[in-house]
Amino acid sequence: MYGLGIKKNIVARRHDIFHNNILHLAGKLSPPSQLDRVSGAALQMQRELQWFKEVESMVQAKYKEEFNEYHKTPSTVFTEEHATLMKEGESWMKSTAASCMVVATLIAALMFTTAFTLPGGTKSDTGIPVFIGHGAFMVFIVADSLSLFSSSTSVLMFLGILTSRYAEEDFLKSLPNKLIIGLSSLFFSLLSMMVAFGSAIYVVLSHRIAWVSIPLIVLACIPITFFALLQFPLLVEIVMCTYGRSIFDKPTKLPY
Repeated sequence: MYGLGIKKNIVARRHDIFHNNILHLAGKLSPPSQLDRVSGAALQMQRELQWFKEVESMVQAKYKEEFNEYHKTPSTVFTEEHATLMKEGESWMKSTAASCMVVATLIAALMFTTAFTLPGGTKSDTGIPVFIGHGAFMVFIVADSLSLFSSSTSVLMFLGILTSRYAEEDFLKSLPNKLIIGLSSLFFSLLSMMVAFGSAIYVVLSHRIAWVSIPLIVLACIPITFFALLQFPLLVEIVMCTYGRSIFDKPTKLPY
């Protein structure tokens, strides 16, 4: 579109035999081969909205409310054509948020409980933690707190997704942003949890059999790593679809 130069103004004024302008045509559902370029119905809906909004920004205001032969505006055509995809996107977004919310809730509950069951316990006379002077113990406290805060943030973001109104515009920025924050917080809480676990194991075993802590930490990281490998590509794709390069090849503005 941007490569057409001044010809895009001519194209924008054209109509087909059903009196559809270019915005009416942009509102139609893309073929499966085009939709399958991104995974997930929600991201497909986002891509369709990006396409429609980009074309909408190129046409004159009068074409945005123009009726075709069936007395439909471009926005009406878009809504009707994407009704099924929007429902599928809502279902995909809710299922993804619900699954991740379970993990985030478990981490938050675990980290909250761990904060009151410190490794090594406390001194009976003063209540001060036994390993308060140990460097690894401070690492445990910080990592536990960060994991609790980030997992709580993740839960709130996923809860916001589940309770969203799921309007068309929400798929453009609102829902993807919530999912990005939720997944990022979840990954950070997982990482912090493993740091807390490793430091706790090291604190308890460092005075006797410190070498045992290394294989235990490695084994505990395996399931977390698998989960991250499965979900991290989704996070990258959402970020790229939301903040990556435009679907149109916009020309770069030169500084001179």
